[in-house]
This record gives sequence, structure tokens and C-alpha cells, in this order.
Amino acid sequence: MSLNIPGLAGSLISVSEEKADPADIDYVARDERLNPDPSLIPDPADLGPGRVRSEAELKEIAEAAAEEFADASTDEILAWAAETFGNRLAVACSMANTVGPEYTARFQPGVDVLFLETGYHFAETLEVRDQLAAKGTVNVIDVRAKETVAQHEANFTGKPYEIDTTACCGARKVAPLNAALDGYEAWVTGMRRSDSVGRADTPVVQWDRSHKMVKVNAFANWTLPEIERWAALNEALINPLHYDGFPSIGCGPCTRRVAPGEDARAGRWAGSGKTECGIHL
Repeated sequence: MSLNIPGLAGSLISVSEEKADPADIDYVARDERLNPDPSLIPDPADLGPGRVRSEAELKEIAEAAAEEFADASTDEILAWAAETFGNRLAVACSMANTVGPEYTARFQPGVDVLFLETGYHFAETLEVRDQLAAKGTVNVIDVRAKETVAQHEANFTGKPYEIDTTACCGARKVAPLNAALDGYEAWVTGMRRSDSVGRADTPVVQWDRSHKMVKVNAFANWTLPEIERWAALNEALINPLHYDGFPSIGCGPCTRRVAPGEDARAGRWAGSGKTECGIHL
């Protein structure tokens, strides 16, 4: 098992002590405790095996696959992705559940799983990350911004997630992931059409214009009950917050419980009009 998670050895114990209201957590202190030596945090630009295909070749592959696999099963899509890209395929996972990584690992054992460690996650989310890494079936990689939480917050006149959520997401999520994905040719996402109106037309395979690579949305047709069922049958992990009113889980300060009748992502950046952090735009 290969782990690239700074501070992993102590995190299960330390974060479990902080299952508190996100507003009460000192994120700077937690980041300093879990990552006492920031120099050990991998530069996201150094992740991945690198690309061998040109942008034109990848675009051609994506467009052909989008048509070929439009009505295909998840098994067929992931089998194709693993065969086509091998170790140049990565999975992005928010740790709301581990169905995506564990399902993909059936076709690409040891697949790189990219977790955006923003420094502002719920303690439960970090525990799911640790538990997935401990299984040894995938390679969990923390993708982090170059700046520590303390350095990030010093750039603002208050809490960045309260002042400018777009800038905060851009610095802690979008920029690090952009750098990390440069080392791969394709990525598997957990996007589902049932998530929100904005994701209703999500294709199972597409050309990712932002990252210039192939985007594999193999779970686009799945519903939350299907995620839960597969997890139960295959011993995949479900974030305990999922059963506490959080069908979509992001950073602690920017995620609230979803009310009955709301879509799954209604609790993300509630009241701001924002529905996406930017990594899928």
C-alpha cells in the first residue's frame, strides 16, 4: 500500500476529537497539528505519471467514447477507461462515500485517488479518507494547495470562506486539482445527474475542456439509494454525515444539512447562489 497522506498516522485519533460544529473548529491549529512540516506536502504539480498522448488524441478518444458508451453500464465504462489509460487514470473523491474509488479499483487495482485536502473538511470526512487508505486497494493522495491554512487565511481580512467563497475554492480546490490532473490523461468523477438541475445532462464520458483530458462520469446514472446499496453489498464506506442530513459533503464551514424536498447539493454554499466549487466548470 502506498500512502501519500501527510500526518496520516495520527489523524484518526486527533480528528475524532473534533467532531464539533465546523464554526467552532480552529482550522489553522488543526492544519498545523496534522501537517507539522509543510515541506513534506507533495506539490500537486508533481503528482501522476505524466501524459503520453497529445491533446488532440485525448479529445478524439473522449468524443468517440462519449458516443460509444452513452448507454453502457458502469462496468463497461470503467473497464474501457482502465484498459485505455492504465495508471494514467485517476479518481477524484470527496469522501462523501468511497463507491467511485472502490468500484474503479476492480478494473484498475491501486488506482490513484485524488482527495482535495482543503484544510477545512469535517472530521468525519478525514476519517473516511484514512479508512479508505488503510484498506490498501487504492492509492489515496492528498491534493493540497501550496499554502498552509494559516498562509491562506493571512491573505484575507477575515475567514476566507465567509469573505469570498469563489476565491477560497479557487485557491484550495481548483488550482491544486488543475495542477494534479496535468499528470493524468483521464479522471473518474462522482458526478450524478440526480445531484442537481445543473448536473441533469451529465454525460458518462466527455472531453474536459478545462483540463484538456478525458472525463469519465461513470456514475452519472446512479441515484443516492443505488450508491447506498452498492456500498452496503461491497463494504464500501459511506460518510456518517450522509445519514445526518448531508447528501452532498464539502468543506465544513460551507456545507449545511439539506431540508426535505431540496436537491442533494442544496446544502453547499447555501444562500450564496453558488452551486459548484469550480472543478467541474
